[in-house]
Amino acid sequence: MSREPLALVIEDHRDIRELVAYHLRRESVRVTAAATGEEGLAAAGRETPDLVILDLMLPGMDGLSVCRKLRAADATRETPILVLTAKGEEADVVTGLETGADDYITKPFSPRVLMARVRAALRRIGLAEEEGPGPADEELDLGRGLLLRPGRHEVLLDGERIDLTATEFKLLHCLARRMGLVFTRNQLLDVVHGKLHAVTDRAVDVQVVGLRRKLGAHGDRVETVRGVGYRLTEG
Repeated sequence: MSREPLALVIEDHRDIRELVAYHLRRESVRVTAAATGEEGLAAAGRETPDLVILDLMLPGMDGLSVCRKLRAADATRETPILVLTAKGEEADVVTGLETGADDYITKPFSPRVLMARVRAALRRIGLAEEEGPGPADEELDLGRGLLLRPGRHEVLLDGERIDLTATEFKLLHCLARRMGLVFTRNQLLDVVHGKLHAVTDRAVDVQVVGLRRKLGAHGDRVETVRGVGYRLTEG
């Protein structure tokens, strides 16, 4: 990292707040913690955070209201916001993302997954180095016998190769690298076709249908998040 970024953790449960702070500090991220939405907004006003990890179910001002206020303030308008909450229904995810959150992680959560999301968010704003692309690092074990090998541009199911088109492979690779993260259709189009693509966002729906069919029993893991896009669930 070019400098130590600052994360603001807004979480009312002390054990969870301390656990998140511990793992952030292990990643050389400075931490400011708050137990309520009001305290979190005050902390953001004192020193602008580079990243916010926000619970939704807070005493007093709820997390969605905090998210709206952070997005309305000039200093935090573009700050990555990672929601960390027990509210995991599809409608909750959609509401959180539409309110301005960049990512949505449900409790109970894996600290390893959370830190991967943190690193991804910091890379997007230039505060973390890109991960090396070596073939060994790129191989992704997706569980239940499904293996993705970007270096060889192949997907194996129980050792047998699945014949994917280049577009289907890019789509699966994007979803697999951020397992559980919801991608909008436009985000997926940017990855698959480039930012100057001339196709509509509904083209992704057609590509997902083909990908699901070829993945067979794993096809239902490419999950639709209604009104938003798609994510790959864990096996």
